[in-house]
Amino acid sequence: MNLFVTCPKGIEGLLREELSALGVAVTKETPAGVSVEGGLEDAYRICLWSRLANRVLLPLAEADVDSADDLYRAVQQVDWLEHLRPAGTLMVDFTGRSSKIVNTHFGAQRVKDAIVDQVREKTGSRPAVDRRQPDLRISVHLGRGKLSVALDLSGESLHRRGYRKQAGLAPMKENLAAAVLYRAGWPQLAQSHPQLLDPMCGSGTLLIEAVLMAADIAPGLLRQRFGFSRWLGHDKSIWKPLLQEAGERRERGLEALQVKFFGRDRDPEVLQRAQDNAARAGIGELIDWREQDMVELSPPLEGPGLLVTNPPYAERIGEHSELMFMYRQMGERLKRSFGGWQVAVFSGNPDQCRAIGLKADRQYKLYNGAIECRLFLYTLYAERDRPLPEEGVVQLNEQAQMFANRLKKNIKALSKWVRREGIECYRLYDADMPEYAVAVDRYGDWVQVQEYAPPRSVDPLKAFDRLQDAVAAVSQVLEVPPERVVLKQRKRQQGSSQYERQGQSDYFFEVQEHGCRLRVNLHDYLDTGLFLDHRPVRRMIQAQASGKDVLNLFCYTGAATVHAAVGGAASTTSVDMSATYLAWAMKNMSLNGFGGGPHHFIQADCTRWLQERHPQRYDLIFMDPPTFSNSKRMADVLDIQRDHVALVRGAMARLRPGGLLIFSNNYRRFSLDYEALAEFDIRDITAQTLDPDFKRSSGIHVCFEIRHRG
Repeated sequence: MNLFVTCPKGIEGLLREELSALGVAVTKETPAGVSVEGGLEDAYRICLWSRLANRVLLPLAEADVDSADDLYRAVQQVDWLEHLRPAGTLMVDFTGRSSKIVNTHFGAQRVKDAIVDQVREKTGSRPAVDRRQPDLRISVHLGRGKLSVALDLSGESLHRRGYRKQAGLAPMKENLAAAVLYRAGWPQLAQSHPQLLDPMCGSGTLLIEAVLMAADIAPGLLRQRFGFSRWLGHDKSIWKPLLQEAGERRERGLEALQVKFFGRDRDPEVLQRAQDNAARAGIGELIDWREQDMVELSPPLEGPGLLVTNPPYAERIGEHSELMFMYRQMGERLKRSFGGWQVAVFSGNPDQCRAIGLKADRQYKLYNGAIECRLFLYTLYAERDRPLPEEGVVQLNEQAQMFANRLKKNIKALSKWVRREGIECYRLYDADMPEYAVAVDRYGDWVQVQEYAPPRSVDPLKAFDRLQDAVAAVSQVLEVPPERVVLKQRKRQQGSSQYERQGQSDYFFEVQEHGCRLRVNLHDYLDTGLFLDHRPVRRMIQAQASGKDVLNLFCYTGAATVHAAVGGAASTTSVDMSATYLAWAMKNMSLNGFGGGPHHFIQADCTRWLQERHPQRYDLIFMDPPTFSNSKRMADVLDIQRDHVALVRGAMARLRPGGLLIFSNNYRRFSLDYEALAEFDIRDITAQTLDPDFKRSSGIHVCFEIRHRG
């Protein structure tokens, strides 16, 4: 019989080699698959043993098709009672199109109708559709007027071995992991390199597949069901000996296994997920799992081995630069400690692999779903031509030293003001030199470095090298350990993304500002919980709050509310849409001894809340809306330039006679509509609300005092 074996794009050649090694006669290699000639035993063997295949298809019919009627007649050429019980279940996978069949759902429905009608006419029984575990899975493809109808003997895609119940973001499929290992020379390499390490193991797929390969364990042995299991053409007398042989080979392979396997990851939850997957595969005890950061990376045992890994992709704000540091760190560890090892790095960010600093022996293009990826293979020689510099010692180059000198100059210029004001949190540098487009902010014993996203025309590796120099200079000049320098990337944000959570470290620490204690978090959010440029505004609120009822709209983490309370406010009301930030605001207030009583926290869309009728009026209102927000929790999109008139009027309706509204925002091209707000007294106080550390960034915000006339 003719069979067509499908596989992920890019590994057709590997699949051809694998099928030949299984004793199957390959007749043709095509994009995303291989045609073979063989009997039922060959089909079963592929389903059981192929580590690379997706599906094994048995062609039943071919025909020229254009219309839905053509399709119906072509499908009825097959005698479906040879394959399906009259009251059995089926599922149709339909791909492709013609000039008259442009909807795959319609095509699948028409195929199903043809099969069901034929069976009902012959037997009076009607097969049913089952999308989960059908007795028969039918694959139909229509392209260039040609229809092909086939039985899917695999059922679920063969990459679903059955051991992986949980996976992380952008998970690597099992057959892709096997392809990466084959390209790296595994399992033959195990003879000379008897240890395998994945330092960023994620859900453990690479390690588990490596064990299955080295121990000669059939990847299909864990599956409870195949597409042929309830097919009428299934021959148990052929299948059972193959299954028994696979079981015996598994036992012999595990007994003879000499390789040691090591899984490392810095996330304990991820490690637990990998351990659970390995346990389901029946090989959990063969892998040594440990929590480890990249900076601690070293060979688990003496002697050579294979390091293979699929580092995480950059998916969140700031991750690109963080991952570049991780790649560079990995390269440094490899150069220092892994002489004699083979290394395989599979990445969806090929540019970042340049940061490893090693020349690849070979590279291959592979696909993780639709993501084009690269596999880089390296050989690390035990003897090096040039000695490495002493570990931990960073020598600044000429440009980096210029950056360091600028930092020192800024520190000296700000030092008297910082001491006089008793300030712990302030900006030291803000893209003063075009070569170093970063902002450097000090938060007590910590430093945050925000990289402004470089233009696409800039070589990512050169941009990263400068960023690495900047971080090293910051650590040296400020005498702050590298682990207390937090890197983020600042780029143009959409909607409320700047306020969304970026990590899960939950590392909060306390800083002080004008007698107020405030919690900040440098790791988990793009912003830290404290807008440094609004420090003078908060001081102004604190100075004017005594005995007043204060309203803080778009309150964020409530820093301005804390200043009002410390300044003696009679009551405070904080309004924000985010439950997370309101909880943060409550903790800030509690930290300063304020909780409950006259201090109120309201979770609401401020725009809608201002439109509602409330009897409460306020003496002092602070309103600092985002530039733009399209949060799902909002009734409408907020555009500060378009909507500021309505917001100001809504806030002024809550302001008592003689009261003050302080209105600010960070839109750099903001223009207040004085004419539309002519009924109020408005004074631009932006210049008064910039402390010395932000005088160089005068456009960072605008601020206005607004009062009722008279």
